[in-house]
Amino acid sequence: MKAVIAYHEKYKQYDLGPGHPFRGDRFVNAMNFFKERSLTSREDVVFVEPEPAKEEDLLRVHDENYIKLIFKLCERGQPYDIETPCSQTILEALLLIVGGGIKVSSMVVKGEAIKGVSIGGGFHHAGRDYGGGFCIFNDIAITVEYLREKFKIKRFLIIDHDVHAGNGTSDIYYKDPTVLFISLHQDPRTIYPGTGFIEQIGEDEGCGYNVNIPLPPGTDNESYLYALKEIVCPLAEEFRPEIIISNGGSDPHFADMLGSLSITAEGFYRIAREISVLADKLCGGKYVLMPGSGYNPSVLPVCWYALITGAIGIIPGSLRDPYASPSAKPNIRREVENIVKKIKEVLKSHWTCFK
Repeated sequence: MKAVIAYHEKYKQYDLGPGHPFRGDRFVNAMNFFKERSLTSREDVVFVEPEPAKEEDLLRVHDENYIKLIFKLCERGQPYDIETPCSQTILEALLLIVGGGIKVSSMVVKGEAIKGVSIGGGFHHAGRDYGGGFCIFNDIAITVEYLREKFKIKRFLIIDHDVHAGNGTSDIYYKDPTVLFISLHQDPRTIYPGTGFIEQIGEDEGCGYNVNIPLPPGTDNESYLYALKEIVCPLAEEFRPEIIISNGGSDPHFADMLGSLSITAEGFYRIAREISVLADKLCGGKYVLMPGSGYNPSVLPVCWYALITGAIGIIPGSLRDPYASPSAKPNIRREVENIVKKIKEVLKSHWTCFK
């Protein structure tokens, strides 16, 4: 089977304006890089154009009044907040990106594709009735709820490897034991949105199913992967998901403008490869990657390429960073080991793998 990648030329309309960190040329630049690396011409990869998400898709997750507000703001060209502008062109692109998640995940679940990639996805700061952080509708949750309704999937694993905590996704599933949500992110005391602490583990029936792995600034490839293997892998094996969805772009890169982690392009490949192998082991390979973030245009294309090739199991060739990577900070590994130990202690009453 082939891997499937959703992309539409109108994605570039998700452009939040001159001087804004989120520009639409990210999509054009990434696709040009993919063409240079022959990703677009491989026989084992197929690019598909998505249909725009419908209002009924949005309503599975978002409050009706919130949806009406967004459509009204887009019609008027008024911003949702100071950093999240709205327009008809932005909305058109957004609905296509959301549709991309639905398209590729459906193909993966139906056995029409071995892995799926929804380029531009991962709007994890949007909750049921709010947006922010450049996010308006939460395509991750919309994809989950589409699969739940249409294919009767009962157990979802969401792995959020963006540099920022996925507060919107976390809020949506905070009381839901059918969704194991795990977010690896920079220490929320040092970065937006200021949440995603170890103690935030869910509520009611969802207690223990919301997992935060806050990493210190300067966390490098080896320490990041240590945390992933020590926390994500055993939880996934015990939970036994029917599909894995992960989101995150290039913003954990050491040269990103909005983050302070120290992941390299090679590190992104290894992160996605680890998750993909986990999917092969636990849920018949059903894995959808949503790479959308990243705020240094010089590193974004190679990092997205690294994530995609890691996810779909392609040998990427050279993953050279445009900058020299920094030396590992002293004591980072020890800090991460202590964080991992604390997470296991907090979760051990909910998961046998940590007892």
